[in-house]
Amino acid sequence: MMFINSPFTRVVILLLGAIGFGLGPLALAWLWSWAYAPKKPGASKNATYECGLESKGDPRIQFRVEYYLYAIVFLIFDVETVFLLPFAAAFTGLSAAACIAMLVFVLLLVEGLIWAYGKGILRWV
Repeated sequence: MMFINSPFTRVVILLLGAIGFGLGPLALAWLWSWAYAPKKPGASKNATYECGLESKGDPRIQFRVEYYLYAIVFLIFDVETVFLLPFAAAFTGLSAAACIAMLVFVLLLVEGLIWAYGKGILRWV
């Protein structure tokens, strides 16, 4: 009876619900495959490519590192947009401290943009 009045009762219930929400579909899929999947294991059935052609050559493709750096810079400035939009929407109701904090944030991002330009990440040559 002590458990029902505990402040952690709701947390435990939500935790059990989250675990059930994640494991429930997996259990149902396993039961479905156990009941309806044909049970005929063999060499061809357990092969990597049961259908289609065998692969030839090395599947690894090497990309230039500049593409990755460009993608990282894009992600950084994409996140900047996510943070700047609510700030711009609530600009008139914010305090001076919030404006200074956002100014520091924008200056750090400008510093990152200058660094990326200096490293040549933004040039497509």
